[in-house]
Amino acid sequence: MDYNINFPNLGIFLKHVGKSINIGNFSIAYYGIVIASAMMIGLLIAQKRAKETGQNPERYVDLFIYMMIFGIVGARLYYVAFSFDSYKDRLVDIFNLRQGGLAIYGGIIGGVLTVLIFAKIRNMNVGTILDTVAMGVCNGQMLGRWGNFFNREAFGEYTNNLFAMQLPVSAVRPWEITETMKANQAVLDGVTYIQVHPTFLYESLWNAGVLLIVFFTRNKTKFRGELFARYIGLYALGRLWIEGLRTDQLLIPGTRFAVSQGLSGVLAAGCLILTAVLRKKAGKEKKEA
Repeated sequence: MDYNINFPNLGIFLKHVGKSINIGNFSIAYYGIVIASAMMIGLLIAQKRAKETGQNPERYVDLFIYMMIFGIVGARLYYVAFSFDSYKDRLVDIFNLRQGGLAIYGGIIGGVLTVLIFAKIRNMNVGTILDTVAMGVCNGQMLGRWGNFFNREAFGEYTNNLFAMQLPVSAVRPWEITETMKANQAVLDGVTYIQVHPTFLYESLWNAGVLLIVFFTRNKTKFRGELFARYIGLYALGRLWIEGLRTDQLLIPGTRFAVSQGLSGVLAAGCLILTAVLRKKAGKEKKEA
């Protein structure tokens, strides 16, 4: 297998980008290292935000442990549910995360459900918790997408734009290579490459922009939960168009419609409407007070 990754129009050639690191006879996937690191940094951001808003930062250690567990469970269940044909004949592979297969929306759903239960048990406000973790979760998404880079996955159709990425055919799952990619293969030093949209990069950069917006508006909210709604709405808006570029979309069974693209549209519109209604309500209550 060839491990090179090339960005020809940027003049960047990365030689031997491995998928894992070996410690003795034990192999640790970079995908897992990236996800775990992203989660830990997210926790630190949430704790800092908790301290700024007069909360006990230690409460968020417990919360993030549960969010990591059930977020990963949710992400895997979402992925498997919409690609079950790939697992029905080898059910044991459902538990193999080393080759990727986590859907971020499933992770968000699992995380939000965890927050709802945690808030009930600890007698905390759900909106306050969601606002506190918003930047940490967004940061986790921004960094976590680089796990897809190491796995050579979550890419789009052929392109020759500025960010076009070339991957060796031998390093990509065969069923993810489309006819258009095959028609535009390139051969460099005897190695055959496909050239694609690096959609993982697009989403990472989009999330960086969302994180900046959320950061600079973190103290400009009128209701609890607004910061989280802002993050989700903006993320969904970006995912709406990025998902359309991907060739590994999870489809609604029996259709050619991407489930994550549909969910993105609903979330973007829903968060916009919810924010407008609740901000107006908050403003009205303030005038009457």
